[in-house]
Amino acid sequence: MDLTYFQTFREVAYHQSFTKAASELGYAQSSVTMQIQKLEQSYGVKLFERSGKSLRLTSAGEELLKIAVQMLGLYQQSKETLTLQGGGTLTIGTIDSLASYFLPALIQHLRQKYPTLTIRLQPDRESSILEKVKEGDYDIGLLLESKPSDPALEWVNIREEPLVLLASPSHPLTSADSIALDQLHDVEWIMTEASCNYRIMLERVLQEHKIPYRVGLELGNPEAIKRCLMAGSGIALLPQMAVQEEIQRGELAALPFAHPDIRLDLQMVIRPKKWISQSLQDFIDLLHA
Repeated sequence: MDLTYFQTFREVAYHQSFTKAASELGYAQSSVTMQIQKLEQSYGVKLFERSGKSLRLTSAGEELLKIAVQMLGLYQQSKETLTLQGGGTLTIGTIDSLASYFLPALIQHLRQKYPTLTIRLQPDRESSILEKVKEGDYDIGLLLESKPSDPALEWVNIREEPLVLLASPSHPLTSADSIALDQLHDVEWIMTEASCNYRIMLERVLQEHKIPYRVGLELGNPEAIKRCLMAGSGIALLPQMAVQEEIQRGELAALPFAHPDIRLDLQMVIRPKKWISQSLQDFIDLLHA
């Protein structure tokens, strides 16, 4: 049985309300209801009963609460002990570009301080990352976003991550001193997958300004996009962190283009009131540094 269910049970018992417990834990009320139902199915008893508009524990619920408090106390003690030893597990949900280009150096730094810490880096879709942070499967989520998209979670803006318009060094647009939107009229694009947030942002701006465009290739991997740019005639929009080495080596050219509605921030997302281990706190400090 997931200990999260016992924590939810304790909060419902304390607040005598599914709604207040959901708000305290940062869950949807349906998630709280589901967890209590699973506990009741597991034990084969009713844990709560309604009396008018109020909610109270049954006799079985009162007995389970005594045990649950002890279990959760021991679990908290075990986490604190492992924190002091540097053990345990840190699970990070993030997108492919951050997993490939931004996080490896930070993770190696953290491993040097906590050699027995197990670090799980989970590349995932944004919607899945938010849901798994909310449910406790991921300790922390890292995204590239223009603004918070889920108010039930705590968002921390780490820094702006520039987006770069790219082409091969031989592309005609590289000779321009600056590039306006109308100069992108009917150019061929090499795009990321349709669900990518910065592609959505780019296409919205192009459509709002009635700039026609052609998608010559659609690729889900930044490395594949870079290879195609080097070999072809299209242009692409990618995070700077993914292309700075190729730009420095002269393999790709950064085009002189910027637009106020095409920008992203590196955002950290975490469940409100989540217990922060020392290793997680150190990782958060590394992000800010």
